Amino acid sequence: MLPSSRRKFVKQIAGTAAYAFVFNACTPKMSNSKGPSINPLPGSFFEISLAEWSLHKSLFAKKMTNLEFPVIAKKEYGINAVEYVNQFFKDKANDTKYLGELLKICKDNAVKNHLIMIDGEGDLGDVDTAIRTKAVENHYKWVDAAKFLGCATIRVNAFGKGSAEDVQKAAVDGLSKLGEYAAKENINVIVENHGSYTSNGQWIASVMKSVGKSNVGLLPDFNNFCVKRDNGQAWGGKCIEEYDRYKGVAEMMPYAKGASAKTIDFDEAGNCIETDYPRMLKLIKDTSFRGYLGIEYEGSKISEMEGIKKTKALLEKTAAAI
Repeated sequence: MLPSSRRKFVKQIAGTAAYAFVFNACTPKMSNSKGPSINPLPGSFFEISLAEWSLHKSLFAKKMTNLEFPVIAKKEYGINAVEYVNQFFKDKANDTKYLGELLKICKDNAVKNHLIMIDGEGDLGDVDTAIRTKAVENHYKWVDAAKFLGCATIRVNAFGKGSAEDVQKAAVDGLSKLGEYAAKENINVIVENHGSYTSNGQWIASVMKSVGKSNVGLLPDFNNFCVKRDNGQAWGGKCIEEYDRYKGVAEMMPYAKGASAKTIDFDEAGNCIETDYPRMLKLIKDTSFRGYLGIEYEGSKISEMEGIKKTKALLEKTAAAI
């Protein structure tokens, strides 16, 4: 239950019909979109969504809640499609009362629930069959939650320890089984390049080819291409071997059902320092991809709010240029 002040905040925003009317009336639609889009370029090849991780510092600091996220995405940033992170409502996957409240907030504010990013439910590429099976089953509740919320997709991980060949074989099995369950609910299961083998574009594309299911795909992240760290883990420690991000995204795009437009640092002109956005977006545009690019700001030199706005402006500027 939200504190009274937060409930009041959500109720005030959700009930602001005038604001919703003005926003919807002034927002153009993409020519190939079923709903409103914040993208100001009719006919562009992508729409913009907001990844909740962009606000992880505020969420962990309890400055906002998961229930407030969709409203903030719309009110503060003019973004009406959201990507949740399960860490911020980890115990609510089976709580239909909570999910119903979240869904109502989104409907009242014309916000589209796009996907849920799932972490901490086990390794779908674990070489131990029993452990892998448990991980697959742990994800079922998030497939159900995604269905309840009207999401199209859940993002998962395909981690595992062992040789590249053994983990790949295990990941194909785990993703295939989860994909079978998700297909019954018309939900996509997508894997992000999240470190170790999964950040090797050729490796993860080969996994997708072996899975061969229309509802199992990938979520290329522009920045997550560290395949080896000095601590031997997928995360933490210093990156000592990195896969070429442009090659990796190109290899992943045939299976992509979305992409994470990651940003960390910007120059004075508002360009992303670590990723050449014109090059990356041109690469994506030249494929058959048509869908959401999720803003995922992860820097520390500027505020989360400023980082999100700069990323959105960069996407719009780059799309117009290419």
